[in-house]
Amino acid sequence: MPPGASLPFAFVHVCGAHVWISGHGPVDDAGRICGPFGKVGADLTPDQAYDAARRTALSILADLKSAIGSLDRVGQWVRLFGMVNTAPGFSQMPAVINGASDLINRLYGPDIGRHARSAIGVAELPWNIPVEIEGELLLRG
Repeated sequence: MPPGASLPFAFVHVCGAHVWISGHGPVDDAGRICGPFGKVGADLTPDQAYDAARRTALSILADLKSAIGSLDRVGQWVRLFGMVNTAPGFSQMPAVINGASDLINRLYGPDIGRHARSAIGVAELPWNIPVEIEGELLLRG
């Protein structure tokens, strides 16, 4: 999060077996928001945005692990919602958010990793990040 930013909500909210994950963006290995920044289709290529979505999934997993203790507690990924900071005319949002879905599916396999998903284009995202992703999952019973 940029210096001075205040976010008055939980990045991961656990309520019983249900887990809601607030919107996350791409971060570097130190957990800082990272580039490239800008609009996909103008400032970034779809491949760069795919990588940003993958980094966003890693950020989600890091915060999820902090909240639940072990990623082995995940019983089922339910849903991802991906937003792509798009230039006018760009329409490959699903291919961009595949960066996150592909990682989740590789890590958890077809049974636990399979999830519903939406991928939309938006005019702007916070701090000019290229993607923002939120999610929902269930913990093992």
